[in-house]
Amino acid sequence: MATEIDKNTTEEKEIDLIELGQKLWSKRKFILKISAIGFVLGIIVAFSIPKEYTTIVILAPESSSGSSLGGASALAAMAGINLDGSSNSGDLSSDIYPNIMGSTPFVLGLSSVNVRDKKAGIDTTLYMYIKDEQKESWWVYILGLPRLALNVFSSRDTGSENIERNSLFLTKDEVSVIENIRTRISVSVDKKTSVITLSSTMQSPEISAFIADTLTSYLQSYIIKYRTEKARADLVFAEKLYNESKDDYTKAQQKYADYLDKNQNVILASYRVNQEKLQNEASLAYNVYNQVAQQLQVAKVKVQDQTPVYTVIQPAVIPLIPAKPNKKLIVIGFIFLFGIGACGWILGKDLLKNLRS
Repeated sequence: MATEIDKNTTEEKEIDLIELGQKLWSKRKFILKISAIGFVLGIIVAFSIPKEYTTIVILAPESSSGSSLGGASALAAMAGINLDGSSNSGDLSSDIYPNIMGSTPFVLGLSSVNVRDKKAGIDTTLYMYIKDEQKESWWVYILGLPRLALNVFSSRDTGSENIERNSLFLTKDEVSVIENIRTRISVSVDKKTSVITLSSTMQSPEISAFIADTLTSYLQSYIIKYRTEKARADLVFAEKLYNESKDDYTKAQQKYADYLDKNQNVILASYRVNQEKLQNEASLAYNVYNQVAQQLQVAKVKVQDQTPVYTVIQPAVIPLIPAKPNKKLIVIGFIFLFGIGACGWILGKDLLKNLRS
């Protein structure tokens, strides 16, 4: 008996599916009309969204294998300094690159860069370009009318918007522009190959390529500054010691020479004692000067060795094809949604009739 019930249930389901298919087929003209409306709306929406162009730059960092201080170690050995055991604890992890590019100081610095688009007649900073030159879809302006009306008729304190621009206080416009820029730039690092991929998305292809190239320079400068900060501080200190030791040696040498000139043909014992004393002081000053000079050369080489080098695999090229919007996908999506909606309307209306009856 159970088998017969299952068969009857299966047959009823098959009959229901056939009936549903027949209902939809009988209303195919209605479905096609609704789908055509979706097609038209899809075209309107697709062509209303401003075009955006993406530029991608690919960088390959230097290999970290082997000793990074090979040249410095040879010079350091001359000065009696061992650099072979130096660690790379100051290296900047690639995982922090997205945080660097997303930081407020980095984006603020980027926003002050001057951008140009000859065809569009744009010659301004990135901040003003994002704020004033960005195109929006027509529905954005419609949805923004209520808020605009509230801003016009509401009494608000404009003094808070005139705060002096610095890293701690930002106006509402600045925060909005910064967030917009953050969404338009990105960086990713392949952990296996350490290849860095930078991207910039703008409504202008020329500005997109320029910002991508600027991002490359900014990120490289930041990483170089971070990795060589300790070495550069050591170099400044070595230069200071070098200048001081050079002055001390020059003074000691001049003092010794002046003493010899003033005491020619003198055979007193006190003269010989003072002469040896000044000679020893000059020799000691020279030894210090010579050692500090070697340390200065080591510090210079160390800065150079710790400066990372990046090879540009894919440079910033002005894109010809917009990355957004995908017009075909938008139109197909509207047709699909309106067609499904029409089918749901037909089946739902019949279902309501059956429930009421």
